[in-house]
Amino acid sequence: MTFREQIIRYVDMQDETYRAIALAIHARPEVSNYEFFACETLSEQLKREGFTVAVDVAGHRTGFDARYRSAKPGPVLAFLAEYDALPGIGHACGHNLFGATSCLAASALKQVIDEVGGEVRIYGTPGEEGGENGSAKGSFVREGFFRDVDAALCVHPGSDRHQLTQEEIACAPFRIVFKGKASHASSAPQEGINALDAMILVFNAIGLLRQQLEKDVRIHGIISKGGDAPNIIPDYTEAKFFVRAATVKRMMEVYHKLERITEGAASQTGCTGLMEPTQRNMVDNIIPTPSFDAVYRKELESLGEQFDDLPPKSLGSSDVGNVSQVIPVIQPMIRISKVPVAGHSIEKREACCAESGLRSIGLGAKALALTALDLIEDPALLQQIKIDHTQAVKAQQ
Repeated sequence: MTFREQIIRYVDMQDETYRAIALAIHARPEVSNYEFFACETLSEQLKREGFTVAVDVAGHRTGFDARYRSAKPGPVLAFLAEYDALPGIGHACGHNLFGATSCLAASALKQVIDEVGGEVRIYGTPGEEGGENGSAKGSFVREGFFRDVDAALCVHPGSDRHQLTQEEIACAPFRIVFKGKASHASSAPQEGINALDAMILVFNAIGLLRQQLEKDVRIHGIISKGGDAPNIIPDYTEAKFFVRAATVKRMMEVYHKLERITEGAASQTGCTGLMEPTQRNMVDNIIPTPSFDAVYRKELESLGEQFDDLPPKSLGSSDVGNVSQVIPVIQPMIRISKVPVAGHSIEKREACCAESGLRSIGLGAKALALTALDLIEDPALLQQIKIDHTQAVKAQQ
């Protein structure tokens, strides 16, 4: 039996186990930094698969690092696993499938790694959707988890089509706070300092700023605290924002403009203003490596699938981008539905526990594991992918 046949056979044997894991995680959605059940379920399964597993890593209590090293030398390949849910709507992004797929792919590759050489890792990276300790891949990068990794792989549940890795944009989540002075809004308004006035100035300034922004820039926000009662001058207001752009450099240029807007609004109203990040890590833009995606495409097509050749372009964001800044990584979209389903929707949540979604686990695991096998068996291919990635990183600077 060839190595390819061993991988495919193992995925088929274990498919029901990982489907059950995906359904269990779907039934118990957990938001960023609280994925205790998902973390335990996936990490315990990897222990049963023979991996050495450490939990609570890179400053994330629901993160994990699972490894298996062959005695035979070879590259280090990391599969990325996500398993957080969205607040209120649950697994409407498909991370219940995402984590199960990556873990099954790594376990399948482990079946042949002693013979082909190298090391298999699975990084359980919490909070892709954000939160106060979210976007964990940025922490894994900062803490050096990718310093000795040659390439990283994952596949994201999509909609009704297969697509290659998209150029997703950078994202900086932050909040703006103003503190003023409360007073009776009718009998003594002159005694108050209106924190809501300052916040309205910020929103108006952002509206004016948009005319001078590049077309890839997005600024969106909500007022999460606007005051307590109409007859009280608001002494505290808070708004939460995302600023996005095609590159980290452009995103930070806009971010600094918003800092000046905040300072100006505070000065004009007499308030005290504060602008600060709302999560541990900003999200970098994804830098695709087309030669890496080409290997995945070849393997998925060898399994009888076809790709949608529309230009891969997204104005969403993913912390896979933080990884793509330092090593080659793929995050293609895999079909989970026969009809289009919008991301972060009830329809997508339901697709992620339906047969069409569960089918993507085995399919994605095979394609990822076979892609990894190609990189191990063809060192020249892996080296070219690393060269292409380095050039792509330089090209964006």
